[in-house]
Amino acid sequence: MEPLLKIRSLDHLVLTVADLSATLDFYVNALGMTHTRFGERHAVSFGQQKINLHVAGKEFSPRAAKATVGSGDLCFLIEGTLNDAATQLKTQNIEIEEGPVDRTGATGPIQSLYIRDPDHNLVELSVLVP
Repeated sequence: MEPLLKIRSLDHLVLTVADLSATLDFYVNALGMTHTRFGERHAVSFGQQKINLHVAGKEFSPRAAKATVGSGDLCFLIEGTLNDAATQLKTQNIEIEEGPVDRTGATGPIQSLYIRDPDHNLVELSVLVP
């Protein structure tokens, strides 16, 4: 049976955050994303994707049934090397929780570092392994 829908790509996802300023500082200044505003809403973007940011208790509708601060687990492919990323993170006093470690990404093997954002979401920074 043919599926009714065929997903092409991820456009955006939503993170529920406790402190919008701290979240923007982390994703823009530490990870190099771009802050975007649309009306009263805020997002960070990279490539052709974005992360919409909802402040806890002030979420936009419709929203997740149980929007919770700190429940995210995200993986980003980065440019450059993990060593360069680790050096940059250390200069910004961002603790590396684990890594580098071998993992399996969407298209094959990756190597990853794990850090936490201000809401304690797990953020995996990865490079493709040839």
